[in-house]
Amino acid sequence: MTGQTNKRNIDPERRAEIGRERRARTRARILAVTFDLFGRENGLYTRVEEVCEAAGVARQTFYNHFRGMDDLRDALAYEVSHDFLVAVTAALDTLPDAACRTAAAIRYYLGRGRVDPQWAWSIVNLSASGFVFGAETFAQARKTVAEGIEAKAFDLGDDRIGRNMVMGTALSSLFTQLREETPETYPADVAKAVLAGLGCPSHHARQCAEMPLPPL
Repeated sequence: MTGQTNKRNIDPERRAEIGRERRARTRARILAVTFDLFGRENGLYTRVEEVCEAAGVARQTFYNHFRGMDDLRDALAYEVSHDFLVAVTAALDTLPDAACRTAAAIRYYLGRGRVDPQWAWSIVNLSASGFVFGAETFAQARKTVAEGIEAKAFDLGDDRIGRNMVMGTALSSLFTQLREETPETYPADVAKAVLAGLGCPSHHARQCAEMPLPPL
């Protein structure tokens, strides 16, 4: 009886707050186990049932938080990419031009993939069914390419083509790193090749690809 009385005496606002906290914890747990599942080589094929089992929740609980796997993938892509993108963008803002920013971005993402395979697999698997590297990163890449075209650093007429060259090559290279042995210079080598494809003069492409990276 005492427990029931105390429960009735809880302030309605506090009760609502407790509910929100419990809901947030459940959502965070679902996202955490989904990251683990997508961080596997075959994570692309993760199903709702696997997520529910790993998180210890019922299907109805899952659907209280996400409309389905597409919604969950979008949420996870944001969680996986947002903070890293913010850090990378802050570092890129210190660089002199779009060519150097493009090269540095490629090197940052491939560099992280070399030391964090689980993160890299999650990016590869999430990109297979949505925006490459997440919607925010996808949009930022197009913005940087557009700046390069406007400054005549890139010889392109359509920034979407440049964005796809950058993002597609970076994603494929991330996958290559996961499956094959690559040299330590691989991220810089990829960056230099991408800049060449974008029409950047070879001497500047080499300079941007080999310059010291600002710390994140």
